[in-house]
Amino acid sequence: MHIDARNLDNNTLIEGDICIIGAGAAGISMALEWINTPYKVILLEGGGFEYEAQMQDLYKGKTTGQRYYPLESARLHYFGGTTGHWAGFCSPMDPIDFKKRDWVPLSGWPIQREDLDPFYERAQTNLDLGPYEYTSNYWQQKDNSLNSLPFNEKVVFNKIWQFSPPTRFGAKYKDTIVNASNIHLYTYANVTNITANESVSAIKEVTIKNFAGKQHTVKAKYFVMACCAIQNARVLLASNKQAPKGLGNDNDLVGRHFMEHLEIKSAELWLPKPEILKLYALEYGKTKARAELAITEEMQRAHKILNGTASFEPLEVAKREPAFIDLWTADPDEREKNMRNFEKLEDQSNPKNGYSSYQLFTRIEQAPNPASRITLDTETDALGVPRAMLHWELTSLEKRSIRQIYEIIGQQLGITSKGRVRLMDYLQDEKDNSWPEFTGGGWHHMGTTRLSNDAKTGVVDADCKAHGLNNLYIAGSSCYVTAGAPNPTLTLVALTLRLSDHLKTKAGIAV
Repeated sequence: MHIDARNLDNNTLIEGDICIIGAGAAGISMALEWINTPYKVILLEGGGFEYEAQMQDLYKGKTTGQRYYPLESARLHYFGGTTGHWAGFCSPMDPIDFKKRDWVPLSGWPIQREDLDPFYERAQTNLDLGPYEYTSNYWQQKDNSLNSLPFNEKVVFNKIWQFSPPTRFGAKYKDTIVNASNIHLYTYANVTNITANESVSAIKEVTIKNFAGKQHTVKAKYFVMACCAIQNARVLLASNKQAPKGLGNDNDLVGRHFMEHLEIKSAELWLPKPEILKLYALEYGKTKARAELAITEEMQRAHKILNGTASFEPLEVAKREPAFIDLWTADPDEREKNMRNFEKLEDQSNPKNGYSSYQLFTRIEQAPNPASRITLDTETDALGVPRAMLHWELTSLEKRSIRQIYEIIGQQLGITSKGRVRLMDYLQDEKDNSWPEFTGGGWHHMGTTRLSNDAKTGVVDADCKAHGLNNLYIAGSSCYVTAGAPNPTLTLVALTLRLSDHLKTKAGIAV
């Protein structure tokens, strides 16, 4: 059922068994799992069902360090969350992403890839994806025109992506959530404070506010924060009346280790003759699966580099396209205009015989870095919550890894005389650790409430429960320990389904 919190009597007490804070991909996925159970689930969404400038303003914040997008443009503040403008790229993390790597500081998850596999498979349905098949052989058997470049598979492999339509959670799941008798969706219910018990060992209640001047209290047995990596950290840090550093922040880890995927033009591929490279091509709205080039675990270990992938775009098209960091402004109308122009450029050329030159575009993980973080500003939003401040800081490991990835790809292509790779100028000097102006991210916020069974190195444990708070859980990509190469949505939904099963077990529900 749906309740507009603006229409409730002021200071209404709302009670339930589970309170989910945030109705994006994680929060909605969690709520769907509890439909038709004997438990009352409260789902809190700060906005309504459509975009509103006043609501979006609550996500404004400041950025320092590496140039970044305006914070209010990177996340959407209404039912369905940022699935309202995601592109649908999906792929599971690789086994190495979960392992301890001695060259990647603070790496190593308390769970492994095989622990997530059954949840990845379930998440495929939520995201309207195909079968849980991410090998190039599977897709090549379905289409024999998907020819692979001739790499040594022990060095470079084809990392497969599947594409959601993309699923807009707000549109697809609205009726299901609203019509579920035990799911109580409250819109215009912004959590502005979390209150713990006297010993600060469990959450007692949360306070919600809206622009109608209403304030309400929500009590539950369990609370699940599913806002996003920035907002999860922001709300915990702002709830500092009982814990001066913020709730769950005894070890000063909340908000730290903010990670993004670096997405950046990196090199050029030149072929002896034009080729379509259909296996690696992407046509928005039509492509079901495609490959990107990735470096094997063995070679990552040998060269001590981060995990990343290389995708292809015709060079003559790519040279006319501005960088996303310049397109994605704070003004939504300007963003829409920019992206329409960008898509027109991509559609202009499509010769039947393909191209002889391609731009190689990198998506690579950022190493966990405690200096890359979310903190609170002295300025507050219209509901009285301190605004978020992002300091995005990169290291030399990211740049060295990008350079090494293309050296490996270039060497492999040279061995077979298949083509040649030319590094872009900013990668030529091995001693230069600066970044060009067009350096951007994937709008993939991760790591601010990282997983660890040790409270000294993480905010939540392997079950996503906050250390020191017996009934507070956190869902979403803020729990990531490392970022891997894939876009985060598939993994965050899988991790949320795993958390849901854990809570069901605690509640005595068979899973």
